[in-house]
Amino acid sequence: MPRMRLTEIPEVGLSGIIVIDKPEGLTSFDVVARAKRRFRTRSVGHTGTLDPMATGVLPLCIAESTRIARFLTCDDKTYEAELMLGIATDSQDRMGQVIAESPVPPLNDGDIESVLAAFRGNIRQVPPMFSAIRVQGERLYEKARRGEVVDREARDVTVHSLELTSRPAPDRLCIRVRCSKGTYIRTLANDIGEKLGCHAHLTALRRTQSGNFTLRQAVTLEEMLTSDDETLAKKFIGEREALSGLPEILVDEAAGHWILNGRQLSADALPGMEGFPEDMPVRLTSAAALQMLAVAARAGEAVRYLRVFPPADAGQNHPPGAAFPP
Repeated sequence: MPRMRLTEIPEVGLSGIIVIDKPEGLTSFDVVARAKRRFRTRSVGHTGTLDPMATGVLPLCIAESTRIARFLTCDDKTYEAELMLGIATDSQDRMGQVIAESPVPPLNDGDIESVLAAFRGNIRQVPPMFSAIRVQGERLYEKARRGEVVDREARDVTVHSLELTSRPAPDRLCIRVRCSKGTYIRTLANDIGEKLGCHAHLTALRRTQSGNFTLRQAVTLEEMLTSDDETLAKKFIGEREALSGLPEILVDEAAGHWILNGRQLSADALPGMEGFPEDMPVRLTSAAALQMLAVAARAGEAVRYLRVFPPADAGQNHPPGAAFPP
């Protein structure tokens, strides 16, 4: 039987966020491609790339919920990682070629803690050559595969917490990291090794949390592919819950009409909006229906809509002559 092309697949009903426990060996794009076919929709996006070697939390936005993906990609992430000391690779993980070796010195937990402490807080990190960053219109990993090395600009990232969890062997360290968007754990492993004076590379990586999403909410890829829609629907997370990390303002019906029509509001028309820093995303939710209507931010004395979410049954526009705010 010929395989149906994606452009021939009709759109269907399931919409929301589903958390996948990504298996090793697949790219994030591979998982997205499978989800597009499983849910029969062209609209699927993920909220943070995982390398093929990595496993764990990969939230997917399905169908209409791709519209909130931009608000989820900035969330902090938590990882469990294993490092092998004494060996550096060109990819900074076990998938790469060995480029340097050195003996591992005797290390006690105090030695390791003093090095880990240097990587907590705001740090600057040079992205690895094997990354998807574009330089001169080309992905860095494409250049790396040709043996090219180019200068990369260091980036500011934040490591909120970094702790040693175990030492399975004299040349192995297991760590737990909570960090900001854009932090490369491979590079962190490499840099820890350099600071210890013996090189290091990443041998295992598991993402246990991405923003509000955890492994407890996740389904395996096999479950996603084989479960029926009714079963999977119970695993879907709604948009308002998915964005629960953002502050929320409950609005009345009159303000809701203005919001759904993109009409300009002043910050003082929404209780509490004036107290938020400028450009901080805030959920605007119907007080009556508890339905998220928009994500907005304060821009001086005005409200700037970042995204408006009209429901399927949005109804008529704001009635002419019905003034708001009073």
